[in-house]
Amino acid sequence: MHICMNWQALGFDWNHARAFLATAEEGSLSAAARALGSTQPTLGRQVAALEEALGVVLFERVGRGLELTPSGADLLAHFRGMGEAAGRAALSAAGRSEAVEGLVAITATNDVATYVLPPILRRLRQEAPGITYDVIASNAVSDLARREADISIRHARPDNPDLIARMVAHTEAGLFASTDYLEAFGRPRSKEDLTSARIIGFDREGRMVRHLQQKLGLPVTEASIVLSSESGSVAREMAAAGLGIAVLTRALAERGAALEPVLPGDVSFSIPVWLVTHRELHTSRRIRLVFDVLAEELARYSKW
Repeated sequence: MHICMNWQALGFDWNHARAFLATAEEGSLSAAARALGSTQPTLGRQVAALEEALGVVLFERVGRGLELTPSGADLLAHFRGMGEAAGRAALSAAGRSEAVEGLVAITATNDVATYVLPPILRRLRQEAPGITYDVIASNAVSDLARREADISIRHARPDNPDLIARMVAHTEAGLFASTDYLEAFGRPRSKEDLTSARIIGFDREGRMVRHLQQKLGLPVTEASIVLSSESGSVAREMAAAGLGIAVLTRALAERGAALEPVLPGDVSFSIPVWLVTHRELHTSRRIRLVFDVLAEELARYSKW
């Protein structure tokens, strides 16, 4: 049965609908412009055009931000469904691509992107020169279903059933500090000696403190965190400057200025390395090629 869509009856431009959806989700035109790679004036004109086409006011200005009007809130669910459908269509099309060329976006933590990926990308460029790469160096978890990235390298297994995840390696981690710090504040001989230690953390939500307490039995609290950074490289340099004890992977700790392990026999743990992609994208030849090479190289990477 052939269904003919009355396109003129839609009454609006999809780009205008996308501008409305992004503005509603981001809370302001400026944030929406950044998310879409556009400009604030352009999005403002597109939202205004959609309001004119639909004959309703979608937003009202509150302070420096925008809030949905009742009409805008009613329409948001419908436009969000359109956006999700468009995303599924893009995923399906990408999954059916047989060309070993085009863009592949890989997201990884800052440290993996900096120290691990470059030699692997050299091999990939040699084997498939038609593929280009966008490396997203961020500790934030990208939404693969919304095409924020094609492949993710992470330290936690995703719980989304639409994602394909393969654990490809483990990296060893522990506590490290500079010789200057340890000489000034004393070398811990037991876990109890860490009660008054100055710890360099990687978050302010308490995740690291809970891990150190519950998994490793360390007597640390939020008050122990004197400095923090989501970047392991930054935390490493803070430790090298004698500012405290950092939780680092062994490979990262061994780069640059010398750091000493702290209680290496008592405080060490293994961190899994997961390679993740979307189930539909895994049928794309270029995504499959990159995924498989990453899995092979990460599994045998000698500096984890």
